[in-house]
Amino acid sequence: MPTVAQMTGSLHIHNFYIGKLKVKQEQLLESDPDLAQLLENVAEVLSEHAVTLTDEIAELECGES
Repeated sequence: MPTVAQMTGSLHIHNFYIGKLKVKQEQLLESDPDLAQLLENVAEVLSEHAVTLTDEIAELECGES
């Protein structure tokens, strides 16, 4: 099982790439709507995983108290 620090690092990486994907998706919205939609879908999957990571981190932190 990963440590809280590892999970927090992973969460930061997820959030970084979610931001990058959203910026690129907005840039491509008019020129390549299919690719923009794909990027939006990938960002959504990463966002869902980030929520799961946040919940797992909170559970582990509560267990450490």
